[in-house]
Amino acid sequence: MQRHRRRDRRPAPRGRGAGAPPAAAPFAVAGADVVLVGYFSARQRDFAALMDAAAAGLADRGARVVARAVQRRGVSRGGAAKTALPLSPRTLLSGGKVREVAEVRERTGAGAVVFLNPLTPRQRDVLTGCPGCPVVSLAAAPPQV
Repeated sequence: MQRHRRRDRRPAPRGRGAGAPPAAAPFAVAGADVVLVGYFSARQRDFAALMDAAAAGLADRGARVVARAVQRRGVSRGGAAKTALPLSPRTLLSGGKVREVAEVRERTGAGAVVFLNPLTPRQRDVLTGCPGCPVVSLAAAPPQV
């Protein structure tokens, strides 16, 4: 006797289709206090200079960088073993670093979190919920695969 297949009970994936809510309006950094966040590998030795250049660029746009957070990957012995693993598809950062950024943003009263790295729309949505303020990226979004 042939068994009938059960339908998959998982909800359909949500995308930015016709029924999805519109994307958030772009955040204007002029006159805002921001937290600057960068994600760098251990091979990238000039991360401090990149953070300084980004802070200067934001200052030119009228923003004030009130705090900085850096996530390094592959620096420790355990982290070096994880360098070959893919980045977190959900937040790009570790959970502890996300909590640290949210805490710093709340303590300083910053109006936005600015990432040096490109963020996917999903990462931007998840990260916006964590600190409770707009999350923007200075880099172009990575290509969707």
